[in-house]
Amino acid sequence: MIHGIIDIGSSTIRLAIYKVDNGALELLIKKKHTVGLAAYIQDNVMLPEGIQKACEVLAEFKVFLSNFNITNVVAFTTAALRNVENSKEAVAEIIHHTGIDIMVISGDEEAAFDFIGATHAMEAKDGILIDIGGASTELVSYKDGAVLSMISMPIGSLAMHTKHVKGLLPSKEEEATIKNEVLLELEQAVAFKNGLYKDICGIGGTFKGAGKLNNELFSLPDSNQKIQVPCIRQMIDQFECDSEAISNDNLELLLKVVPERIKTIIPGLIILDTLATQFQSETITVSNSGVREGYLYDKVLKKKQ
Repeated sequence: MIHGIIDIGSSTIRLAIYKVDNGALELLIKKKHTVGLAAYIQDNVMLPEGIQKACEVLAEFKVFLSNFNITNVVAFTTAALRNVENSKEAVAEIIHHTGIDIMVISGDEEAAFDFIGATHAMEAKDGILIDIGGASTELVSYKDGAVLSMISMPIGSLAMHTKHVKGLLPSKEEEATIKNEVLLELEQAVAFKNGLYKDICGIGGTFKGAGKLNNELFSLPDSNQKIQVPCIRQMIDQFECDSEAISNDNLELLLKVVPERIKTIIPGLIILDTLATQFQSETITVSNSGVREGYLYDKVLKKKQ
């Protein structure tokens, strides 16, 4: 059976096509547009321009799905449209213009799907899972393969850039502002604020970008999925920009490794470094699976069992 998943996120809108067979998932194809919906939020309202951008991408995806006669399709949105004041109106308008039904999944649902997807084939049974998105960050602590606590915090890589960074990359002062906001949110997350987690399982675009930068800067193979936590600090220091202009070497490196996340990767790394420092973490494992796979495991495969 072929299934399509459309994931409307704060930074990207993705379409992934999977073959679901005998309890296993096989990714056949994925398409992605870096839209940056979080940048179209003003005074906690999604602007018409953002709604239009989403409609354009979804219309393209709909044509693609129709051409291949893929009818088992689920579309959901996370923090980009979940947290804005006009969430219901914006989602209704997108549905009206595209004909694609869209679910708004809650922060807890997103965290749960993240956990199911990321840990399905993972060896580590204890630790913390982190998903740093464009407008939110999900934390899930787990022990013996079972969830202990989960939370969705309203901080994300694109949101932090839009709110606090004037230029392309954060300055030291802007980094401090982002760090303080993360710490403030973590202080309110009672189940996590005093937690110690040696191992982090990371999912989503920030972690994939961090993994690519890590492998490039420290001459590691592309297949490497481990990041030592001190390397996050080194990456931030390298790209910190206290002048108006980014150096040509750093610009070239970012364009080569993470072109679609050139604005958001360093704010995302600041969020990660702040959390990892507070949790006294040592190692990060970048997972290739997350919310989309978790949805299929939970809502499709579980029903077939």
